[in-house]
Amino acid sequence: MINIEEFKKVDIAVGKIVSVEKVPDTDKLLKLSVDLGEEKLRQIVSGISLYFPDYNVLVGKKCMFVANLEPRMIRGIESQGMILAISTEDNKFSLLTPNDEIPVGTRAR
Repeated sequence: MINIEEFKKVDIAVGKIVSVEKVPDTDKLLKLSVDLGEEKLRQIVSGISLYFPDYNVLVGKKCMFVANLEPRMIRGIESQGMILAISTEDNKFSLLTPNDEIPVGTRAR
């Protein structure tokens, strides 16, 4: 369990996926370029490839991201955040997406 003060430290932001590449020699990893309303695009590596056989459907999609996660090297690629998603034991999957009216860069309060 975490308390509300710990939860408030998580910076959740609306981002728009600008481009997607399959990470070579992996089954699950995609490298996303994401606009979080900042000066520079973020590079985020995520293990969601199995849910998107045509991963190009992700381009242009708005999703929710953790923006203040410490950068981490995954297969030699720096990941600068995390896309938020949910899955069930029987393999149902969904990205967490905002209403279309919510602009890129909007932070959860």
